[in-house]
Amino acid sequence: MAKDKTAYVCSNCGQESPKWIGKCPACGQWNTFQEIKVAADAGRVAATSAASHAGQALRTSRPVRLREITGVDERRISMRDDELNRVLGGGLVPGSIVLLGGEPGIGKSTLTLQTMLRLCRPCSSTGQGGEGTGGLRILYVSGEESAHQLKMRAERLSQHDAMPVSELDNFLILCENSLDDIFTHIKDTQPDLVVIDSIQTITTEGVESSAGSIAQVRECASALLRFAKTSGVPVILIGHITKEGTLAGPKILEHIVDTVIQFEGDQHYMYRILRSMKNRFGSTSELGIYEMRQDGLRQVSNPSELLLTEDHEGLSGIAISAAIEGVRPFLMETQALVSSAAYGTPQRQATGFDQRRLNMLLAVLEKRVGFKLMQKDVFINIAGGLRVTDMAMDLSIIAAVLSSNVDTPIEAGWCMCGEVGLSGEVRPVSRIEQRVAEAEKLGFSHIVIPRYNMRAFAHKKPGIELHPVRKVEEALRTLFG
Repeated sequence: MAKDKTAYVCSNCGQESPKWIGKCPACGQWNTFQEIKVAADAGRVAATSAASHAGQALRTSRPVRLREITGVDERRISMRDDELNRVLGGGLVPGSIVLLGGEPGIGKSTLTLQTMLRLCRPCSSTGQGGEGTGGLRILYVSGEESAHQLKMRAERLSQHDAMPVSELDNFLILCENSLDDIFTHIKDTQPDLVVIDSIQTITTEGVESSAGSIAQVRECASALLRFAKTSGVPVILIGHITKEGTLAGPKILEHIVDTVIQFEGDQHYMYRILRSMKNRFGSTSELGIYEMRQDGLRQVSNPSELLLTEDHEGLSGIAISAAIEGVRPFLMETQALVSSAAYGTPQRQATGFDQRRLNMLLAVLEKRVGFKLMQKDVFINIAGGLRVTDMAMDLSIIAAVLSSNVDTPIEAGWCMCGEVGLSGEVRPVSRIEQRVAEAEKLGFSHIVIPRYNMRAFAHKKPGIELHPVRKVEEALRTLFG
């Protein structure tokens, strides 16, 4: 009988070592190696448990010429949620494994549960980019909550639906932590989709360590991946987040899965953002927006109208920017507050915006435009609790800072977009037609854009007045006269 062995695994990247070392040679992090005990043949037992318990035959592989492979689009399962379908790239691919992560209490289980409740209801409509998804058989495996807690939450989420929870026959709930028992129940129930909530609470007998350890998470995820690929049943994993904001467990967990989705937002705000961090079947630049309500999460189809306050006329330090996240344009409110530094060192703080880029924009204002902000506190906030990465926000940041500094409001009906370079030039932005169309749709009458982007409107003139600028000074002169 083979003896158990001890190994050391980096909690950041998954690098293994036969002995403890202070600095990981793979990722460079210090004091991240943790001792784990691996049972003999643990990897082989965990890797084959999915196929053996589910009764699936392993596929035999052989080399295939590239020209012999047929290039067909993957069949999609519509999630009956336009925001989730957009982030997944058009729907859920059969046989794929999706990892959903987020902070505690942000709404991961709520989003998953209300989506599964929709999928198990009979429906004859055709889903986006795929076939009809009515009456799917769902197996919801909960390692944290009891069946009674899930029942109460499901009733709260379904109180406005035509079909009550008591009439759902295809929604199965399993409160179990053992992976081997889970595969046994999968074999008995034959579900169309499996949800694991959460992967850090599942254990396998092949690994002698506690739940949530690096070895347990790695082996359980590998076994679930093998089950998904051999059976064609998609698996959705819910993962915990560490205090640093990364997914708990080894980094190999993110490499194993097909799609990594981050559910984020401020608990003090009503909006939640669904981002795709990795997607083998779609784009990673897509974004989904939800509104947290008492009866669950509501899709926000037009976020521009919700992100803009009703009336900010006469208020300084506010600028409207036409931003794009993924392929979706929307207008958002940028707020700035500039005041004299009460203490020796001026403060620079940004909420929802990169603080290092804010420091760069303030340096451009001082060097290229001549506004002295060295002894001023500068605070930036993106209204609605959103976090944006679009470079076209630069022009609105500078305009809001200057508006607050001179205490002069920007006229109503004006918005802007443009990236600011180190020499003070306003650089062109992508998808300018979509930004201008969104501003026109919401009733704005003026928009400041980079001069280079005027080429897109050489043959057509929009219903909103365009103000092309080449430098930051021109943009500020246009806005403030």
